[in-house]
Amino acid sequence: IVVHKDSPRGVHFRRAGPRQRVYFESDEVHACIVTCGGLCPGLNTVIREIVCGLCHMYGVKKILGIDGGYRGFYSKNTVTLTPKVVNDIHKRGGTVLGTSRGGHDTSKIVDSIQDRGINQVYILGGDGTQRGAAVIFEEIRRRGLKVAVAGIPKTIDNDIPVIDKSFGFDTAVEEAQRAINAAHVESLSIENGIGLVKLMGRYSGFIAMYATLASRDVDCCLIPESPFYLEGSGGLYEYIEKRLKENGHMVIVIAEGAGQDLVSESLQSMDQQDASGNKLLQDVGLWISHGIKVLPSIDAWLSNPTYMIRAIPSIASDNVYCTLLAHSAVHGAMAGYTGFTVGPVNGRHAYIPFNRITEKQNKVVITDRMWARLLSSTNQPSFLNPKDIAEAKEEKQPATGLLDGENCKDKKSNTEEDPCMV
Repeated sequence: IVVHKDSPRGVHFRRAGPRQRVYFESDEVHACIVTCGGLCPGLNTVIREIVCGLCHMYGVKKILGIDGGYRGFYSKNTVTLTPKVVNDIHKRGGTVLGTSRGGHDTSKIVDSIQDRGINQVYILGGDGTQRGAAVIFEEIRRRGLKVAVAGIPKTIDNDIPVIDKSFGFDTAVEEAQRAINAAHVESLSIENGIGLVKLMGRYSGFIAMYATLASRDVDCCLIPESPFYLEGSGGLYEYIEKRLKENGHMVIVIAEGAGQDLVSESLQSMDQQDASGNKLLQDVGLWISHGIKVLPSIDAWLSNPTYMIRAIPSIASDNVYCTLLAHSAVHGAMAGYTGFTVGPVNGRHAYIPFNRITEKQNKVVITDRMWARLLSSTNQPSFLNPKDIAEAKEEKQPATGLLDGENCKDKKSNTEEDPCMV
């Protein structure tokens, strides 16, 4: 994969897929799989395809499932995985291995890997999990162990950079349509009815944006990347009153991370974190619904399907995508690559070093065409002042989302973007 190929800033990644030679003999492979962080549609499919890929393509017999996330390496029993055991798990939501947040103790984890004789580690998780995988990889390399560490990026928010899309995202957008449709039907049935739907999106509003575009029943979409204000000319309340006068009803989609600055100003901000180190967010949906109810002659209610959309089995397109990710990881580990994450870049699957995945987050660029399409669909104002627009243009990434000037100024060598070899 080459970006700006005529520039010294060009970035190259190894193409994913089977190699002519493998590093590991089938009978010496002892692999393990672990799932960490929140749930996401497609987790079981990835687990199944890693197991079946190792067994059917490479004849590997020893595969363990780590129970309960990172802490399962040192505090719980393992599960023996075979094609028969995982045969039907792709039809279920969640993860058969269990998951948890936190619990990352590098020394204990690598000690467990070493004591069990594991030489291939497959880690499924989001940006925090991938940062943990990078630390595990560095400790394994420091100890001189011949262990391949492969990551499969998992985030329902689609906030992992470089890759085109994360698995489970399409399923989440599809399931979000049910909640939006229900809110639309309810609002149609009541005079001046407003249905609010809160969707996942802590720092990135991709689910809210794509669900809004797919639905075409949404009148306003609020995401973390696009600041908004409530009162005054051009504010949210003015737009709500205008829309109700025109249509008599309204549907608003809110990403969970939207408007946190406004909520913090009116409520006592709690600077608390979960076990993964993520800041606990205020309930912006509940806060806005209470604010709207103060307006005269308005009936508003909140639907919160945030956790419903991630606990379901993946749809067909995500199942196919999960298969490609799993097989790419298996081929890479068997070839002796380590310290990499798999994913499509400009439509082609590649091996991406951990540091490229963890250096920043993927966010909606509000000066791009996709957000302009959403504004055209909902007919909502941008809620932006000139200062917000100027800041958004400064932060805008290249069209590929692969490069930024600060991180790529000095990268003139292709070797820096290669995954390491065991």
